[in-house]
Amino acid sequence: MTFRAARRIAEAPVVAYFCKRGTTGQARRIADAHIGPGQIEEALEYPVTNEIAHQEESYRSRIEAFFDQCAERLAAHLEAGRSVCVLNEGDPYFYGSFMHVHLRLRERFRSEVVPGVISPIAAAAQLPAPLVMRDDTLSVVPGTLPEAELEAALAPAQAAVIMKLGKQLPKIRRVLERLGLTARAWYIERASFDEERVRPLAEALEETPGEAPYFSLIVIHGEGVRR
Repeated sequence: MTFRAARRIAEAPVVAYFCKRGTTGQARRIADAHIGPGQIEEALEYPVTNEIAHQEESYRSRIEAFFDQCAERLAAHLEAGRSVCVLNEGDPYFYGSFMHVHLRLRERFRSEVVPGVISPIAAAAQLPAPLVMRDDTLSVVPGTLPEAELEAALAPAQAAVIMKLGKQLPKIRRVLERLGLTARAWYIERASFDEERVRPLAEALEETPGEAPYFSLIVIHGEGVRR
């Protein structure tokens, strides 16, 4: 967490965070030391996570309705004159749930986005080689893409980060094997946490063949291509 983020959390009358049902979520856990007893907390519990495929209409309709409800909950505080700090792992504009609320409220209320350290950078810092160097290009690809699209995105990549692994791991494995990238790939769980694990992907697949934890990603570092 940055010093700026810590200050904003401690100063806010209201602290909101996204989480699964029955949990407080990782963002709340990370920020715990900066949240005081006098602050109002808004736990924004996802109605669904990975039970339904993201491409399905039922998922989209439920999650869009959820973000509508979240926006109105926070708007009630803002209209009452209470500033709200919405917690977000990594950076709010990098696959962050906050952006969905921000887009709904930006015309009604002034906001400040505090940049953070994104997971690909936190993960790459643990590798024995740089993520990119010289003229390497970097591709960031969600593992939730259909298999053909995933392969098309990774085929020309000189360096890549694959996000959102979860149940997509077998599909990602097939694509990387076809492209001959498995040997260059690293698997990182919970980057920058105390429980962090960093292993070559081939080794990780022997232990985790079917499903990866939420806080995991695959990094394929560049090789310093110079044209």
